[in-house]
Amino acid sequence: MGKQLRKLTPRLSEFITSQKMFFVATAMADGKINLSPKGMDAFKVIHENKVLWLNLTGSGNETAAHLKYSERMTIMFCAFEGPPLILRLYGKAKAYHKRDKGWDEYISLFPHYSGSRQIIEMDVELVQTSCGFGVPFMDYKGERDLLGPWAVEKGDDGLEAYMQQKNMESLDGLPTGIFE
Repeated sequence: MGKQLRKLTPRLSEFITSQKMFFVATAMADGKINLSPKGMDAFKVIHENKVLWLNLTGSGNETAAHLKYSERMTIMFCAFEGPPLILRLYGKAKAYHKRDKGWDEYISLFPHYSGSRQIIEMDVELVQTSCGFGVPFMDYKGERDLLGPWAVEKGDDGLEAYMQQKNMESLDGLPTGIFE
């Protein structure tokens, strides 16, 4: 059944690498809780207590807004294939934008995606596993080929305009810091 660890083991890091999607949760003391599904080749284990994920342009930017005020983050992986497992990473995170030194340090670890918006770095403080017995089997059919072509079609100027319209404030009116 479930275990709590202070760091990722090689087996858990391998499990992460084999997953096709993950979920990210952030929250303020008040206001809406953000829970977002993520996919693509956008997650990297740097070492047993540090992970990165590449945040792509979307219709909101809650994670970045929350991280400006509270570094708390939870990341969850579920085994939809193979042996059951739920893996949660708890820790403190920060967002790097294209203007930040951290962006330059980490962007080469990811494939090139048009519309890359932030790199989120999380220091993992607690690793928790649970059984996953209630998680259904689901077949992976492939990535949706929509986000990349959408971003390419918009181009740099169009993406910037889109982010100015959709990504500068959270649902609760908090600034995301995307163009500071």
